[in-house]
Amino acid sequence: MLGPLRVLDGERDLTPGPAKHRALLAALLLRPARPVAVERLVDEVWDGRPPASAEPVLRVYVSALRKVVEGIRTVPGGYLLDVDPGRVDAHRFEHLVAEARRAGEAGRRAEAAEGLREALTLWRGPALADVESDTLRRAHAVRLEELRLTAVEERVELDLTLGRGARVVGELRALVAAHPLRERAWEQLVAALDQAGRRSEALGAYREARRLLVEELGLEPGEGLREAHERVLTGAPAPRTVPNETPPDIADFSGREHLLEWIRASVPEAGGAPVHLVLHGPAGVGKSAVAVHAATALDLPDGRLHASLGARTPEAVLEDLLRSLGCPEAAIPAGLDGRVRLYRSTVGGRRLLVVLDDAADEAQVRPLLPTGPGCVTLVTSRSPLPGLEAARARELDVLDRDESVAMLAGVAGEHRVHAEPEAAARVAELCGGLPLALRIAGSRLARRPGWTLAHLAGRLEDERGRLDELSAGDLAVRGSLALGYRALSERQRLLLRRLGALSAPDVAPWVAAALLGGPAEETLDALAGAGLLQARGLDPAGQERYGWHDLTRLYAAERLAEEEEPPAGVLAAAAPEILDRARRARTLLLPAEPGSGLTLHRTAEPFDGQAMTPETALFRESARWLAAERGFLVAAVADARRAGLDEVAWRLAFYLTPFFELGAHREDWRSTVEEGLRAVRRAGHRHGEALLLRSLADLHRVEGRLADAAETLRLALTLAEAGEVARTRYRLGLVHLAQDRPPEAQACFVACLTAFSAAGDRRGRADALRALGGLRRERDLLSRSLEAYRELGDPRGEAAVSLDLAGLLLDARRPREARERAEHALGLARRLGDRLPEAAALVVLAHVALAEGTPDVAARSARQALETFREHGDRGGAARATLALVEACLGLDEIDEAFDGLMRVMGEFDALGDGRGRARAEELADEVRRRRGV
Repeated sequence: MLGPLRVLDGERDLTPGPAKHRALLAALLLRPARPVAVERLVDEVWDGRPPASAEPVLRVYVSALRKVVEGIRTVPGGYLLDVDPGRVDAHRFEHLVAEARRAGEAGRRAEAAEGLREALTLWRGPALADVESDTLRRAHAVRLEELRLTAVEERVELDLTLGRGARVVGELRALVAAHPLRERAWEQLVAALDQAGRRSEALGAYREARRLLVEELGLEPGEGLREAHERVLTGAPAPRTVPNETPPDIADFSGREHLLEWIRASVPEAGGAPVHLVLHGPAGVGKSAVAVHAATALDLPDGRLHASLGARTPEAVLEDLLRSLGCPEAAIPAGLDGRVRLYRSTVGGRRLLVVLDDAADEAQVRPLLPTGPGCVTLVTSRSPLPGLEAARARELDVLDRDESVAMLAGVAGEHRVHAEPEAAARVAELCGGLPLALRIAGSRLARRPGWTLAHLAGRLEDERGRLDELSAGDLAVRGSLALGYRALSERQRLLLRRLGALSAPDVAPWVAAALLGGPAEETLDALAGAGLLQARGLDPAGQERYGWHDLTRLYAAERLAEEEEPPAGVLAAAAPEILDRARRARTLLLPAEPGSGLTLHRTAEPFDGQAMTPETALFRESARWLAAERGFLVAAVADARRAGLDEVAWRLAFYLTPFFELGAHREDWRSTVEEGLRAVRRAGHRHGEALLLRSLADLHRVEGRLADAAETLRLALTLAEAGEVARTRYRLGLVHLAQDRPPEAQACFVACLTAFSAAGDRRGRADALRALGGLRRERDLLSRSLEAYRELGDPRGEAAVSLDLAGLLLDARRPREARERAEHALGLARRLGDRLPEAAALVVLAHVALAEGTPDVAARSARQALETFREHGDRGGAARATLALVEACLGLDEIDEAFDGLMRVMGEFDALGDGRGRARAEELADEVRRRRGV
């Protein structure tokens, strides 16, 4: 209606063609959802000259309109068009103008100006331009046109108040040309020219306005125009400029509530010291969006300034800021020092909000900080700008899953996300929670209504094309990352590229040094300062870890492929260091393993000793290092296999096995062994395959898959070299023992003991003695095993056999000695930092407490053990701890808790194939039933 009449349904134009149909539709649209009498419609459609048959013809027109326009209803005496007024541009215009005026009255001048600007964009020409009804135009178009002119003047007035005089000069010249006798427009033109520093043109505009008024109306200019002229003549300052330069807020902004609250809470009171806040983080994380969203919610009395810094010099930025503050161009000094002094003088008495976007470093920012009391500066940067004095920094991380899905819904549409929640979550995951990537993904969906979210997720799954998919218009993740990459030094770019050969989520400096061929700490810090890596603090081994977003990794891999060499070359260069460190860590987990060459001196410690010996500390640090590097090493196995470095892949997988077993990291164990087997079979290395099959069998055994374990070990025996046959048979004996087949287990252990002794394999001999002693329940064999482990310098073996001895002593009704052994094992496990062996010792101590008649102590130990086993996902350990807790509950006469524990654990023993555990559970169940009188 604000221009030629148009009826649009999406992109379809449903505008009626006949003139009378358009007039009827306009009459109804001007009164949406209100009844219009037939007599009035006849008068407006036929412009006061209706034919005798007007009413029946009107019914025909209504019938025709109903075919293209929904919602026309017949009501008593007339018709009603049931349409939301917000869908009619004339009514939306009036609504937006009213809202903008309310914002202006509340002092929100920038919001008011933007509201009026939005309202005025609805106009496409004169109101009701092609509606052939003078009656309608007189009643409605004249009023709308007058409101339009008033809205223009009000918006210009707000722009002038905000210091935008130079921007509105052209618009005002067009306005006075179209309405030469509109005095207020001339007044604003004079003020705008004066504000822009064009004084002579302002005086000329006043002379032209006076000439027209005198010649056409015989009147002198009014008070407002004369005062504007007087200000130009005297050089009196116009009302102080109140800038509002922040870009429009993002309508679908979501999340970041804690960060926004931190910004709001940081705003000083009027008269307080200025506050400078730095929002930092990697490219695409949404720093600018947060700054703009926060700025639009802060209404400081003297306005908002905004500057995009990038590679610009402080001099250039200061020139723009001074102009925004109303300084005439001629008054702006040429050099940096002069501009800084003028800027500080200009803002010294004002309370401003200044947004400095995309800062490169501290030197670029310092001259731009406002000094006025109560001022706030929001700085966005990829660096935390640690050298910026008195600044507070907050890092932006990626969005979590719920925030990511909410942002995707805001851009692509709530209904589409709700229709495919799993696909939406997958898209969010593939975007890595990066707001830029999510916005691009949402924009692509919004532009392609035929796409499903599952389709987009499928396109994003391919890592090779993911950065190509994350591009929409001038938004592109690759382009954002490229800006940071180009700003790096050559050494920094080299390291970033080579890190692209890895799939690990983070790395320690030693990895970067292996990739770079030299020290890398400073280079890593520089990459973190550039926002391309994130310093994630110290890991359990005391190393600083550096992580990155997955999309940054893909970009680095692209740069590596285009600028250097395939990942295989980079990985091959770093492989010796990776393998050597992993091998050395393994030897500390399994001292004196054949081929390791490592045997420490005796580790015998007094049972009550609590001091950490140097050897024990070394063992503990090795486990900590493996725990810290677990994610990297698991990823490195897969990276090496994909790069065709088969020997690196299978050896690294083999080295990691004892660590995975110690910590019950079963998924990592499984994935690395499977990757290693693919690599070793491709390489045709029979001995390596045997070693990895042995590892896989160990995994099957601890998971209770005993038949699979036995079958895997039999296959390994066909491949094993002479020195490994006994070790493989030893493991087959452990499987037979778990299957409750003592004769077969004993045969394996006896044969292995003979073979190990003949080969001089002291570690194998210690293992076989322990296994045979546990099977035969012979204290002498276990004591010989304990001595062997001490001779080897293996505190973990010593702790394990100490628990076996404690069990024998319990069976012999010697609880005091059993407690000494179990507490010794517990002390060793704790000093080594081994949580699962610690939990195993607590289970034994719970049985000791039961034997000593203290079920309350037993219950505490069993609960501690159960919590640890559950935390590590060790089902067998959790089942054994539950049994101990059930016995303690029976001792405390807590029958219901004992019953609940048994109900949980019986099925678990069945699933684990643990017949002995199931039998003991049945015994306790009989006792529970007896106590309950069942």
